[in-house]
Amino acid sequence: MTARTETAAVVVVGCGPGGAVLAYLLARSGIDVALVERAATFEREYRGFGWNPGVVRLFDEMDLLDDVLALAHETVTEGSFSLYGEESTVLDFDLLDTDYPYALLMEQPALLDCLVDRANSSDNFTFHPATTVTDICTNTADGIRGVTARDRDADEDVEFKTQCVVGADGRYSTVRASAGIDPGLFESPIDLVWFKLPRGAINATTQGRIDRNGVLLYFGLGGGDLQIGYLIRSGEWPSIRQAGFDAFRERVAEIDPRVGSTMAVQLDGFRDTSLLDVAPGIADSWSRDGLLLIGDAAHTASPIGAQGNPLAVEDAVVAHSLLVEKLTGTDGILERKTLHEFEVRRRAHVEQVISLQRRAATNLAYWLEYGRYVPPRLVRGMTKAARVIVPRSRSVRNTIETFALGQRSVSVDRSHFID
Repeated sequence: MTARTETAAVVVVGCGPGGAVLAYLLARSGIDVALVERAATFEREYRGFGWNPGVVRLFDEMDLLDDVLALAHETVTEGSFSLYGEESTVLDFDLLDTDYPYALLMEQPALLDCLVDRANSSDNFTFHPATTVTDICTNTADGIRGVTARDRDADEDVEFKTQCVVGADGRYSTVRASAGIDPGLFESPIDLVWFKLPRGAINATTQGRIDRNGVLLYFGLGGGDLQIGYLIRSGEWPSIRQAGFDAFRERVAEIDPRVGSTMAVQLDGFRDTSLLDVAPGIADSWSRDGLLLIGDAAHTASPIGAQGNPLAVEDAVVAHSLLVEKLTGTDGILERKTLHEFEVRRRAHVEQVISLQRRAATNLAYWLEYGRYVPPRLVRGMTKAARVIVPRSRSVRNTIETFALGQRSVSVDRSHFID
């Protein structure tokens, strides 16, 4: 039996970047919104650290950019890789058509805390941490009318009644599963192993290192840590673990000896590593009567190109405008035909991004399989040729702009703001 009932025009499930941004925008627009988050605090491990120039623009349109830049972060103005020991710039943000020629790398906890704090300045916003959503509430006549949850702090059940549930609860979305929506996952030919090292221990001057022994990725986070990603073939992780941590460390050292030696001192075996589920996917439908899915709940991005956060934030901006407009003048549950407008606006761009990620994953898998057989001299020659060809290639430039600038037609509708 439900112990208490909460009511809001919109209930957002999941306080990741998409859910937090949407809740902030709705609250600032005078919409009663409840943000429900399973975790008790933001001090947990996150997988998304990148915020491209397109998101930087949106943060500015939300009046959040100064707050964001005040948080610990790293500013990236170009993307470069070490190819067989030779550094090569593959992306210069100054060449892009944007007023924000940089990307940001940062941990999520401080950003999410900032978003919730800003939303809290609105009386029509409530935040419910340590509250685990267990199911959706359905009505045969009206559709989905809310969610049931367990408030662990109060040790009681709670029902959230609403005109629209927004599932922003990520790759393993409870809301999506409860609604019977298939995540539409694709198989991935690669997996990614993450671990962190102290920033001072490694002087990473590039975002990645590629040689005949594999691929390493480096991400500074604006604090004391450097995030390292090690690409492996799909399904290879169990055999790597079976061979032991020293053997794994030696594999990494073959690509970058500095990382390998630092792992021996800083990591406590495999427990300080994690295998990231990188399979992308696009759900068949992103809406039901009374339900909208955004971010990874609707379309799961892989880590390639750091697209998860940008897609989620863009989703939140589009959903904000739609929800404010459709909630005006009605007390009923928002119908699927209305919420489907969000999908019409976003699906083509999302499909393009996921397609580009899948193509890149196939190429990386090919390199992991056959890169050791390619003569270093040939790779260096191809790199020099690419420096000439790539800047002139329209298709390559379109790909870079898609990843860096996002869906440029997406913009924050400030006309809804009440302050």
